[in-house]
Amino acid sequence: MKHVVVDPITRIEGHLRVEAQVDEATGKVTDALSSGTAWRGLELVMNGRDPRDAWAYIQRICGVCTTAHALASVRAVEDALGIKIPKNANYIRNIMAATLTVQDHIVHFYHLHALDWVSPVEALAADPIATANLQTTVLNAYRVHLAGPTSNWNTEAYPHDFPAATPQYFQAIKDKVKAIVESGQLGIFAAQWWDHPDYKLLPPEVHLLAVAHYLEMLDKQRELVTPHVVFGGKNPHPHYVVGGMPCSISLEDGNAPINTARLDIVDRAINMGRTLVNYYYLPDLLAIGATYVRAGRVDGGGMAKERVLAYGMYPMEDYQGTSEKSTGGFFKNLLVRCNGVVENFGAGVANATFTEITAKDMQDPEVFTESVEHAWYAYEKSDSDKLHPWDGQTKAKYTGPKDGTPTEWKALNEQGKYSWLKTPKWRGKLAEVGPLARYIIIYTKSAKGLLQNPTWAETFMLNQIQAVSNLLGLAPEVWLPTMVGRTAARALDCQLAAEINKFFFDKLIANIKSGDTAVCNMDRFDPATWPKSAMGVGVYEAPRGGLSHWIHIENGKTKNYQCVVPTTWNACPRDDQAGQGAYEKAMMDTHIAVPDKPLEIAKVIRSFDPCMACATHMYNAKGEKIGVITTDPFGGTRVE
Repeated sequence: MKHVVVDPITRIEGHLRVEAQVDEATGKVTDALSSGTAWRGLELVMNGRDPRDAWAYIQRICGVCTTAHALASVRAVEDALGIKIPKNANYIRNIMAATLTVQDHIVHFYHLHALDWVSPVEALAADPIATANLQTTVLNAYRVHLAGPTSNWNTEAYPHDFPAATPQYFQAIKDKVKAIVESGQLGIFAAQWWDHPDYKLLPPEVHLLAVAHYLEMLDKQRELVTPHVVFGGKNPHPHYVVGGMPCSISLEDGNAPINTARLDIVDRAINMGRTLVNYYYLPDLLAIGATYVRAGRVDGGGMAKERVLAYGMYPMEDYQGTSEKSTGGFFKNLLVRCNGVVENFGAGVANATFTEITAKDMQDPEVFTESVEHAWYAYEKSDSDKLHPWDGQTKAKYTGPKDGTPTEWKALNEQGKYSWLKTPKWRGKLAEVGPLARYIIIYTKSAKGLLQNPTWAETFMLNQIQAVSNLLGLAPEVWLPTMVGRTAARALDCQLAAEINKFFFDKLIANIKSGDTAVCNMDRFDPATWPKSAMGVGVYEAPRGGLSHWIHIENGKTKNYQCVVPTTWNACPRDDQAGQGAYEKAMMDTHIAVPDKPLEIAKVIRSFDPCMACATHMYNAKGEKIGVITTDPFGGTRVE
């Protein structure tokens, strides 16, 4: 039995460590641990602060998810105070959310995950002429030809960002990559097991094609977030305001934050997102994924086979609040009604069960809880307690590793505490969240006749699933709950978000044309209008999955603030009663060919798109100035 450690495993933000026990004879993972290795305590920073400023502080949890936390935060405060936002504000927020999803998924696939599938070293053997021909083949064979309800409202004369398909282009890319490899300084292509047999699954031309698109997306991805800059003033960390959005609208004033010229800029960015996902991302992903499936690589599903969870996404309009403390209208006005839990999907959709998540559930202490049995935190009464987020506590209790020193761990203590992540639970059970969860839920609801009068977006999702099933020749319940399926669902989610972006942009334009330019409801912005005590929750289907922010306001200040984020759901430590979380389950459902080079572990973990900063719950108990800490001083990949 080999003890395998990969630390850090993430290409972004670094602070995730995984350990696995691998049977060298069979390649089976017999046990696995997932550990968040940093703590920041943003929830504690919020205590005593004005809840109207919560979005600005709390979205500093992460510079990647950025606007996701601001959106969940303002929704939480608005839920607590009973604030209903204007139509334009809802449309703009949905545009910003869809924009984040498109950009985040594209960056994840090309820059955080692609090098687990393709290699610049293998690309050196590619024939540029064959690669150019392959580009045409990929577009013909792997494009998913679907369009949203606004497909006829295309304001672009032609797709400006279309994949190049000439031998000269690919020769130039090959020459560039060759110079990097021969220099011995791989730079952005460093730190990988390039001699792993997985890289031989794909022909050299696929490697060259994907590396070329990797480099292209380094430039293109930054333009996708233009709507954040226009509507929110900047990116990362665009501005919001409790009650709506801070960007006033005028189609006559050239100096107005939102005018015809700036709306045109937003439109161009949205159209670019649609082009990039339809002509680059989705065809590239499906071409690679189909090869893996044909090779029998349908493992890595883990928790997705057992239980997935989502809150639902993109509220339409005229809704107010998330919990029954308000009106709970969020769950009644969703464009994508994936609010619920599907269990036992791995046994086939006929054996799967669906349970809806409602406004009432959000305030029920028996439905949503967090525990800290194996997390470096302590609860006042007992570490075995399960607390509802409104009652949540964030008190550090670091115990160190089982073997090693506080600064150089050798082995985590699976019997004790081993992570800075808490363990979220739904009705006492663990669940996987993310794009895969959303697609499994919509598919299951439809198959069981529970998706009454599907919206255009839900129909779009079902058509996507069917298209991929036809391509792979497999039923959805076979390919979806796998590592390839999880990666494919993210690409499908990106395509859906690109169409949703255009959908809400067109609704915004139509509403402005009708004469409605309101972007903010200030009726309850003054604390004098607030109740003495109020609690609220804001939910959002972030790129990585279900996100919830919980706030307790008392005497105009934040009394308690808790974030239950997607990576906490997926990367959480095990629970003595509920078992292991999604990361740990996925590793145990993955075959390892070469334990000394556990590329498969890196691939399956990165299929979740880990964002550990959000999940880390640094503060000084004496209120002294916080210092800057560099985590993982002994980082790198280590196999023991």
